[in-house]
Amino acid sequence: MKSTASNSPSNASAAARRRFLQGLGTIGAALVAGSAVLPANAQATVKEIKGVTGKHRWGLLIDTTKCATGCDACVRGCNAEHGINSTGNPDTDAQWIRKIELKDNLTGQLSSLPMMCQHCESAPCVDVCPTGASFKRADGVVLVNKHTCIGCRYCMMACPYKARSFIHEPITDQLTRAPRGKGTVESCTLCVHRIDASGSQPAEKSAEKTVQQPACAVSCKEDAHNAITFGDLNDPDSEIVQAIERSQAQQVRADLNLNTGVRYTRL
Repeated sequence: MKSTASNSPSNASAAARRRFLQGLGTIGAALVAGSAVLPANAQATVKEIKGVTGKHRWGLLIDTTKCATGCDACVRGCNAEHGINSTGNPDTDAQWIRKIELKDNLTGQLSSLPMMCQHCESAPCVDVCPTGASFKRADGVVLVNKHTCIGCRYCMMACPYKARSFIHEPITDQLTRAPRGKGTVESCTLCVHRIDASGSQPAEKSAEKTVQQPACAVSCKEDAHNAITFGDLNDPDSEIVQAIERSQAQQVRADLNLNTGVRYTRL
């Protein structure tokens, strides 16, 4: 009698297992290759935007000695500027800026400060994004392209500052200056629409006079705290650079070597 061992359940199962394991090997190899290539490509890529160059690098300095505990002027200003409203569920509300309180366990010193996207030079969110939706402009502003964001949230996991939000609910009454959409990730844009709107002003004027301040800085000033300074980190004569040098301002998690665009005094 001819053997039918090749068609037996045990052999069929073994063959199926082999095919399954071979498939896993192929997927694993692709993932390893992707993880090896993607960060290098993402890190090297600065998205070209018309009229945006590396001449400037925009950033913020937060003076924690002036940032008042319990004050949320910067948060309210940001929300109003970008049409961010509560969904009624604090767990899913977008937070482009959040106020946090820090305590130095050695000295007991308390600090209140806003935490937002740090606009890193070496941005982890850009490194891990599989579609290029997270990108960095030549002027250092880190953004999310809502048209190519697939909502995978890898960038949220990669961000050491927990600065990004995922949109769970449909968005209505959007502002043209701040496009938003369900199923995408978003974060502080440094009010890039204000920066770009200032680009047509005379080049001979100083950057800080021509570029409009972000909404958080404006709101903070209106509340008479003046804790947020915006400016060009590439200009040694700018107010922000001078203030950073005087105060020996620090980066949050400087050990990560991300070269953040947001600095804080007296952390």
